[in-house]
Amino acid sequence: MKYVVILGDGMADWPIEELGDKTPLEYANTPFMDKLSETAELGMVRTVPEGMSPGSDTANLSVLGYNPKKYYSGRSPLEALSIGVDMKNTDVALRCNIVTLSEDEDRYEDRTIIDHSSSEISTEDAAVLIDAVKSELERDGYTFYVGTSYRHLLIIDKGTVMPLVQPHDVLGQVVGDKLPKDDVLRDMMIRSYDILVNHPINVERKKKGLNPANSLWLWGAGTKPALTSFQGKVGKSGAMISAVDLLKGIAVGADMKVISVEGANGGLNTNYEGKADAAVDALINHNIEFVYVHVEAPDEMGHQGSVERKIKAIENLDSRIIKRVYEGVTAAGEDIRMLIMPDHPTPIKIRTHTDEPIPYMLFDSTKTLGEEPHRTYCEKNAKETGIYEENGYKLIEKLLEV
Repeated sequence: MKYVVILGDGMADWPIEELGDKTPLEYANTPFMDKLSETAELGMVRTVPEGMSPGSDTANLSVLGYNPKKYYSGRSPLEALSIGVDMKNTDVALRCNIVTLSEDEDRYEDRTIIDHSSSEISTEDAAVLIDAVKSELERDGYTFYVGTSYRHLLIIDKGTVMPLVQPHDVLGQVVGDKLPKDDVLRDMMIRSYDILVNHPINVERKKKGLNPANSLWLWGAGTKPALTSFQGKVGKSGAMISAVDLLKGIAVGADMKVISVEGANGGLNTNYEGKADAAVDALINHNIEFVYVHVEAPDEMGHQGSVERKIKAIENLDSRIIKRVYEGVTAAGEDIRMLIMPDHPTPIKIRTHTDEPIPYMLFDSTKTLGEEPHRTYCEKNAKETGIYEENGYKLIEKLLEV
């Protein structure tokens, strides 16, 4: 038996009027998921514990079987593991987004945050901009590291964890009262705008109709994480396939194999087939028992507020990953158990995360759980089954039969 989680980040949503009061998941053309759902278990699960911030950090820890209330120490430290930063126990890590702010205002505080990802800026362009910022802003005890796309890192020696605002929570809002209370961090953000606003890369981006990456945004503070081994916990070897440092960092902390896929970029046009093929290769040719395939695109499209692009991301997940993984594993003569789910909702209406329970589908190629010939995988149908797991970190036990 081979075990797979295929996770569409932020895939769950609310009913949308223009879709006939259907969610993007319900509306999307997903024939393969729908076929699997006819014999699969559908249900709802809470991946974000009550009282915790809804994010891919807490939610994906849950899906992997780690209780966030026990293991979560902040988002950025998990990304630091992926980047290869050897954090000290006294270090504090912060996520360092490169964002787009409006440029017509005189004061930084009066600007509006337009885009948390700067039109999904490439890692290559972002690295040049981070280097420009480093040369001006880096000082003793404050070190910048390049990550992936718009997602980068600041490590503070002997730092303090402080509340900071997530940029995707305040899109379209004036930034003045959203800035850090800490004088050094606030000054870094303000000065970063002056460094980046007229940088040649941003001049070219505007000519191409892309959002300029004209400011840093610091958030997600946390301390060094301490996860236990995934294989030691569940008794199965595991691998992670993801384009984002957060998921890679969780895998590093859990002693899972991290598989990099060329062209996987966390955007709508990521290398779906490459991810699917890498999963099949790990399962069939490298004796890996469990693979976690993470796709960021639905979440990014939710943050962008694009109904059409979120539907496209879900359809890509169905036809270009789920179908391909299933067919690749079964063609090799192996049985497969697949858990298909989002980590959290990212509703188009609000363009940020919520902590509501999400729908899951658990498929086993060896079992028939009762034919449901017209049932599709979506929020509505998952709720109607009445199956509900309050503690998301226990769902992995159902998948792995441990």
